[in-house]
Amino acid sequence: MRHPGARRSAFPRLGRTALTREVCWFVVIGIASTLAQALLYWVLRHWSPPVLANFAALLVVTVLNTEANRRLTFRGTAVRVLQAHLVAGGLFVLAYLVTSGAVLLFRHYRPTASPAAETLVLAPSFALVTVVRFTVLRMIVFRRRHR
Repeated sequence: MRHPGARRSAFPRLGRTALTREVCWFVVIGIASTLAQALLYWVLRHWSPPVLANFAALLVVTVLNTEANRRLTFRGTAVRVLQAHLVAGGLFVLAYLVTSGAVLLFRHYRPTASPAAETLVLAPSFALVTVVRFTVLRMIVFRRRHR
C-alpha cells in the first residue's frame, strides 16, 4: 500500500533522464537541421522556384536528420533503419505541405520578396515541423518498450 502523502511520478527517474537526454539531442539536431535547411533553401532559391528549392532542401535534411536522431537521440531502441526512414517519409510529406504553404502564402502577399526574406518566413515553419517530428518519432517510431 502506498503512503497517502506520496506522489507518484508520471516518469520514473530513469525515464526522466532518458527524456531529458532525448530532448537535448533533438534540440541540437533540430537547430542544426533548421540552419542547414534554411541555408540550402536560400542557396537553391537563387536558381529554382520556391516549392522546388523547399522540396530539395527538405528532402536532403530530412534524411540526415532522421539518421542523426536514430543514432543519437533515440539510440538504444530496436528500430530498423528502413522503418525509421519510412515513417520519416510520411513526416516529410507533412513538413513539405506546411513549409511550402508558408512560403507560398508569404509570396502571395509579398511577390517581390527576396529569397532571404522567404527563408526567414520558413524558419518558424521548420521549427513547428520539428516539434511534430519529435512527438511522432518518440511516441510511435522510437517508443521504448516497458518490461
